[in-house]
Amino acid sequence: MADTVREIERKYEADNATELPDLADVDRVAAVVELGVEDLDALYYDTPDQRLTAAGITLRRRTGGRDAGWHLKLPAGPGEREEIRAPLSDVPPPELTSLVRARVLGRDLVPVVRLRTRRTVRELRDAAGAPLAEVAVDEVWAWPAAETEQPGAAGAAGRTEARWREIEVELTGGGERDTGLLDDVERALAAVGVRPASAPSKLARALAETGLRPARPEDRTASVAPHKGGGATGRQGSGKDKKRSGRKGAAGDLVLDYVREQLRVIVELDPAVRRDVPDSVHRMRVATRRLRSAFRSYTKVLDREVTAPVGGELKWLAAELGVERDREVLTDRLLTAVAEVPRTLRLGPVDARLRIWSERHRVVSRDRVLAALDGDRYLALLKTLHALLEDPPLRPGAGRPAPGIAARAVLKDYRRLARRVRTALDAPAGRDRDVALHRARKAAKRTRYAAEVARPALGRPAKKFAKRVKRVQQLLGDHQDSVVARDALRELATQAQQAGEGGFTFGLLYGREEARAADRERELPRVWKKASRRKYRAALRP
Repeated sequence: MADTVREIERKYEADNATELPDLADVDRVAAVVELGVEDLDALYYDTPDQRLTAAGITLRRRTGGRDAGWHLKLPAGPGEREEIRAPLSDVPPPELTSLVRARVLGRDLVPVVRLRTRRTVRELRDAAGAPLAEVAVDEVWAWPAAETEQPGAAGAAGRTEARWREIEVELTGGGERDTGLLDDVERALAAVGVRPASAPSKLARALAETGLRPARPEDRTASVAPHKGGGATGRQGSGKDKKRSGRKGAAGDLVLDYVREQLRVIVELDPAVRRDVPDSVHRMRVATRRLRSAFRSYTKVLDREVTAPVGGELKWLAAELGVERDREVLTDRLLTAVAEVPRTLRLGPVDARLRIWSERHRVVSRDRVLAALDGDRYLALLKTLHALLEDPPLRPGAGRPAPGIAARAVLKDYRRLARRVRTALDAPAGRDRDVALHRARKAAKRTRYAAEVARPALGRPAKKFAKRVKRVQQLLGDHQDSVVARDALRELATQAQQAGEGGFTFGLLYGREEARAADRERELPRVWKKASRRKYRAALRP
């Protein structure tokens, strides 16, 4: 079973002559307690091309000290990391390796560097004796994992070994979020010549000083030249297009930057989704939808024949994530609705039945999400997206100025949205209108995402346009949520009736949802009129 610890620390470089100042003089620190000396032995794992290190992630097997075991450290914000721990074993444990699956993409995890540390620990405590922070002075030896000799031993010719001294200050206990305390300790250290570490971690320094340099992150910018296939038209890019291909502000750069950002979001959220971090499923699902929308909206930039199959796989992933996300949204909506019903009208075990229903669906949806992330299909999709960025299927429009291409893409999607809104407004009330409004909602989302892609090229007009379309999307989204909620309430009422509990309260909620949907239908013409004003569309034109 893995445990998670939030790590908030700062690292400093120190030479052998450096003596720690009296940290009891630091504000809020009443006592400095010696905790003794620890001998630590850590073996760091990574792919041969060091993908984890490039992403600021470390995976190690450490013996000695108070927390011996496997440690996976994931970035969690400036100066913060989440350390996920698992018991000692001979090989990296699956509960940790699954969290970096989206990073390693099927590559083997192998020992890279070995570190031995002699650590002297002091604990800073407040006046009540509660721990605030730990200050560790580390003597570190590092050498490549392929070399089995101990540090300091006579090794083979050309053998590289590194040795240094550093200081770590980590918040603990009552000082868990007190970064002001870290600032005070840093000033005290600076007064005796201690400076912030130049490397973000021991591993990064060890790799640099032993000659095993970390790989660069996979964020190479592709050259904006037309795809050799020329897209669906089969046309090669003109000489003029090729001349423009390297210029800043080309449409290809605009779209590829957006694609690259969404892929980054998916990969970074992968561990959070696996660990069931709140809102992580929703954010990953949105990133997959944004990617798919970019492929569908910017066909003048990216070859649709290449991106369409990728879009199909993104649609699959969004659907797998959607089962869990839709359950979350629906449960919150129904629980809020129940809480608004007076107690005198809550007949039967309404809350209990709703929670049992939600938990049953949660188990199924959760298992489905994890199965998708652990499957070969997901891994293949990530590899395909990386490959697409390395060798993008660019069409001639990729080399043209971004503003014109972006404006045309946004307005094309807007016209599609307008047609769907008109169809929805003309549809008869009932299931036909519900379906038409749902299709309009999807068109609004695609138009909004197209405007998001265009924002760096079109600036404030694209931002304002996306904001207005988002209002339409939100209204239509609330309507669709009401449709889904009514289906669930009908199911709950049926179950309650069969159990002899009566379905009055669920029927009451059904009626309220029906009225809410009717309100949204009445609001749509007004909201759409504001979003569809000619001046907003005209402002998009470069």
